[in-house]
Amino acid sequence: MNRLYIITLFTLLSLWTVAQSLPYPKVNIDGQEFYRYEVKPGEGLFSIARTFAIPIDQILKYNPSAKDGLMNGQELNIPVIIADAKQKPVLDQNSVFYHNIERGETVYSLAAMYNTTEEEIYRLNPSARDGISEGSVLIVPQRKVISPVKEENYRYHTISPKETLYSVSRTYSLTPENIIAANPGLSVQTFQIGKTIRIPFFESNETFSSYAGPVVIEKTQHKVKSGETLYSIAQSYGVTVEEIEKQNPNVSFSELRTNSTLTIPIKKYDRELARQDAVNESRANLLLSDRKSSEKLNVMQVGLLMPFLEKNNGQDLRIQEYYEGFLLAVEKLKKQGANLELYVFDIGTESNTKKLESLLNTLEMQNLDLIVGGVSDSQIKILSDFSKSRNIKYVIPFSSKNTEVLNNGNIFQVNTPQSNLYNKASQVFVNKFNRANVIFLNTNADNKKDDLISIMQNDLKNQSIPYRSVAISENLGESLTPLLSDSKENILIPASGDISVLGRVFVSLNALKEIRPELNVQLFGYPEWQTYEDNYLKDYHNHGTYFYSSFYVDNNASETEDFIHNFNKWYKKELQNTYPQYAMLGYDTGLYFLTALHRNGRNFETKLNNINVNTIQFAFNFDRVNNWGGFINTGLYLVNYDTDSRIIKSNYSR
Repeated sequence: MNRLYIITLFTLLSLWTVAQSLPYPKVNIDGQEFYRYEVKPGEGLFSIARTFAIPIDQILKYNPSAKDGLMNGQELNIPVIIADAKQKPVLDQNSVFYHNIERGETVYSLAAMYNTTEEEIYRLNPSARDGISEGSVLIVPQRKVISPVKEENYRYHTISPKETLYSVSRTYSLTPENIIAANPGLSVQTFQIGKTIRIPFFESNETFSSYAGPVVIEKTQHKVKSGETLYSIAQSYGVTVEEIEKQNPNVSFSELRTNSTLTIPIKKYDRELARQDAVNESRANLLLSDRKSSEKLNVMQVGLLMPFLEKNNGQDLRIQEYYEGFLLAVEKLKKQGANLELYVFDIGTESNTKKLESLLNTLEMQNLDLIVGGVSDSQIKILSDFSKSRNIKYVIPFSSKNTEVLNNGNIFQVNTPQSNLYNKASQVFVNKFNRANVIFLNTNADNKKDDLISIMQNDLKNQSIPYRSVAISENLGESLTPLLSDSKENILIPASGDISVLGRVFVSLNALKEIRPELNVQLFGYPEWQTYEDNYLKDYHNHGTYFYSSFYVDNNASETEDFIHNFNKWYKKELQNTYPQYAMLGYDTGLYFLTALHRNGRNFETKLNNINVNTIQFAFNFDRVNNWGGFINTGLYLVNYDTDSRIIKSNYSR
């Protein structure tokens, strides 16, 4: 018997043992109780998470140094409340399941992710109308399908304490391979307690019971005593009420009669079944560790599918320029030795998708390795369905609001949704300015950033970082002066991105600087501020202004100068003045994904962290949205106009 088998058998047997108490010393830190745990030789986060039946991210939350790896003898603080709460019995998931809210998620995105409605989620979680927060739990209704289509039929399952990939597959009478196929993002790191996975099924009204483990069922007879209830009988035998009811279909349980006889299903541990399960468990665990093979392609076949003739507010000109930038990336890859065939097609107007549907039936489209394109929701939906049916990677270059990425593991969404961008920006702000004197400048003007401001203030509170607020008014300088620090960096955040608001703030700050030049006062703001450079460039530098953005062009960078030179040389024209710059967006997107495809083949998503290219405008960092969905770009720049007249673009994507 090899070592892997012995370890797996031991682990499996322990899974069926009910261990409510945890034999570890406890400590109290800032009013919260923790288990103090000492890391054993060779132990990793995954095994410790299983020991305490909590998600890995909860360990990392209270032990941030664990992100860099564990050392023998290292002490970890495991939250007692979380660990003990996770020891509760597995709840029935036939009609509802449970979603642990992660940062950046909204009720809207969760409704799209789980094929339900916002109202259904609110019905089960009334308090969610007032907002949802990271770490809390939502009850979500199971999906009901009226017209079964095998590829699209799924229910959802929240991983419970003690569950494994093998036990979940047994619960639903599937193979571990079935579960993996339905959840392309599933791995050792993502198969965690509290995470949700997708389960393929065929009948929406079918019910399931959790896999009972390596047991056999033996039936015994029980004579009902006076005062006994169905619940007390079930408790005494260690079975559920439902299991007794199932064995006694002809018994009326509304009035349980004394001296009546019930058939009780008794679970007996079976050692031989346990051995068989141990072998199957080992094989299933290897699937979680397995990575898809990624062979290089002899010829990369890429499709660029755009509505080139759609003249909606100059869209045809922007799409044309995107295409021209994409071609420059193709040329660069070919110089690096890539063998690439690019198929470019006009897909018709947004209101008529017949041309696109017809195009996807052609032989060229059937054999693509990568698709880039689509603008409208209807175009994206058709391309998304095609990419799923043919297992082709699909890049959505423009839309930030489309939700196809939540349910298609082949999608890469370049333009970051607002909620994700706000959460990333807030994290960057708090990490960089955690020692600063933070002041929010309130206003009722247009282009208010209420959602972002709320996230920032909440993150500051969670880090015990104080902040203050003051209203923007004609007397802003006078109101602000008492709040400023002589010894700290002062960071001001206007609550609106409107250009007129920024102008009013600069008038007050310029006057304040004349009176108090020794104060270190800086601004933090928004992506649209880059469009105000012509108006306020001098003021930006005068006050050391910062803003966050997923895109920014440093006109002094050598990559920018080379691109503009090549663009002018190839197309004999100047770039359009747009934000973002479409030719550069086409170039960046092409350079990133063509490089990924060239280096790593069709399964390049397994090596995203190794893709480093010098983009000109966009920050790229793609994170998978869930265990079965695709990838959203969470790249972010922090741009600083420093007081030495430099513009510093820092990449905070990872």
